[in-house]
Amino acid sequence: MLKEYIGYFLIFGGLFDSWKYIWQANSIIKVRLAKGHSRKFLNAAIFQDLIKLIYGITIHDIFITISSILALITMSYCWYIVFKFYPYRYRSLMNFKRPNIFVYFINSILPNRMRKRL
Repeated sequence: MLKEYIGYFLIFGGLFDSWKYIWQANSIIKVRLAKGHSRKFLNAAIFQDLIKLIYGITIHDIFITISSILALITMSYCWYIVFKFYPYRYRSLMNFKRPNIFVYFINSILPNRMRKRL
C-alpha cells in the first residue's frame, strides 16, 4: 500500500519533470531561437530516462515506466524544437536547408573541439 502511494507521488513528480521541458520548448518557440539551450543537456536527460524506462520495464514497475514515458515524450518534443530553432551558421541565406536530423544528432553528441559548426 505504501509502495503505491509513493508510486503515485513519483508519477506526480514526473509530471513536473515533463512540464519543465514543455516550458523550455515554449520559451524557445516564443523567441524563435534556441541559442543558449544545451543540446548535450537534453541528450543526457533523454539517455537517463531511457535507462529509467528500461529499468522500469525490467522490474515490472508501472510507476517508473509511466514517469519515464511522460518525460521522454516531452523531452523529445523539446529536442525537436531545439533542432528546429537551432542557430545554424547559414540560416539567413536564401537557399538554407537544415541538416539531416541524424547529422544534427551526431553533431550534438560530439565535443565542441571535434564537431563541425552547422
